[in-house]
Amino acid sequence: MRETVKGRMNVGGVFVQLESPRARRSSRRQMLELNYYPSKAKYYERYDSGSELDHLAFWARDVDEEFRRIVLMGAGIAVKPFSETGYRLAFVKDPDGIWIELIDVDRRKRKRQRSD
Repeated sequence: MRETVKGRMNVGGVFVQLESPRARRSSRRQMLELNYYPSKAKYYERYDSGSELDHLAFWARDVDEEFRRIVLMGAGIAVKPFSETGYRLAFVKDPDGIWIELIDVDRRKRKRQRSD
């Protein structure tokens, strides 16, 4: 996998997105995002064996709609939908407590700008 995006998060920490070289030639994108949170960051956790997996992320066509649907199916709420740096994000917890991120481009902001 190759690094495609790297940046800093507003909540503190650094992220890097990796993508499979073949993914660009395919209709199915294979990506992996790695996050690091320093000790003073909002989502920092002291390392314990078994907590190596921070979360899985999936692109969603409508983050708010998918969040509602998944919660109605029994997922736990981790972080309700919010907008940050041009993206719409939300987090749910699976039955094992693993966080799952829903992410998409924030179309809500674009719609508001068009109507102004």
